[in-house]
Parts: sequence; C-alpha cells; structure tokens
Amino acid sequence: MSHKINIGIDEKSREEIGEGLSRLLADTYTLYLQTHNFHWNVTGPFFQQLHVLFEEHYTELAVAVDDIAERIRALGILAPGTYKELAELTSIEEVEGNISAEEMIGRLVDSHETVVRTARKVLQTAQEAEDESSASLVGDRLVVHEKTAWMLRSHLQN
Repeated sequence: MSHKINIGIDEKSREEIGEGLSRLLADTYTLYLQTHNFHWNVTGPFFQQLHVLFEEHYTELAVAVDDIAERIRALGILAPGTYKELAELTSIEEVEGNISAEEMIGRLVDSHETVVRTARKVLQTAQEAEDESSASLVGDRLVVHEKTAWMLRSHLQN
C-alpha cells in the first residue's frame, strides 16, 4: 500500500526541488571523491597540513551527501545513487593524473564554488515553493562551501 505525499508542496514543485537537489547531491559527491583523492595523493612541504585538512573536508562532505539524499527521499523522489547517474548530473570537472598540491587547492576552490552555484539555483526553487526544509538544508550548504572556498583560496595568496 502506498500513501500519497501531502506535505504542503505540490508534486511539480517537489519534482523540481528534487531535480535541483539531485544536482547538488551529484556535485557534493563528486567533490567528496575529488577531496578524498587529493587526501591520498597530496605531496610536498605542506603534506601533513593538507592531508589532515582534506580529511576534515571529505568527512564533512560524506555527512552532507547523506543529508541531501535523505531530503530528496523525503520529497518522494528517488535519489541518484550510481556513478553513472551522479556523473551525468554533476557540474564538477574530474581531475585525472598527478597534480601539485597548489593545483589541488585551486581545483578544490573551483569545485566548492561550483557547488555554491548549483546550491543557489535549487535554493531559489525551494524558496519559491515555500519549502523551508530544503531551503534551510541548502542555505547551510552554502555557508560551508563559501567558507571552505575562501579558506582554500587563502592558501594560494602570497
């Protein structure tokens, strides 16, 4: 037996928000993988500092991925969960090969800013539908990604 969802958000809006959150999930998961990759492969004079920093970041992202996916499900939408689905939805460019620590930081800044832009789009959709739960989740993600981008960017300034 199935119950119709009746949370005060019409089906069309739930689908639009779910689609936006799915893109946010894909970007967040891709950033998680990128950060974990850099954690494993960073080298250079700031290895220890960056290795620990990247671990803090990917640990936070792992929790965020779960929170976003659970919100998608609460809206009655199937959350994307395969590499193929996530790869099709993400706006973050994959990094291949060995790059310097400085390049890693620059790529992470770009990726966090990509997540911010994706989040802003779904935030507007959620606000228009008066979906405070999704708007709150996305607003919290904006704070994290904007602050992280700023802090990483600070590593690149002389």
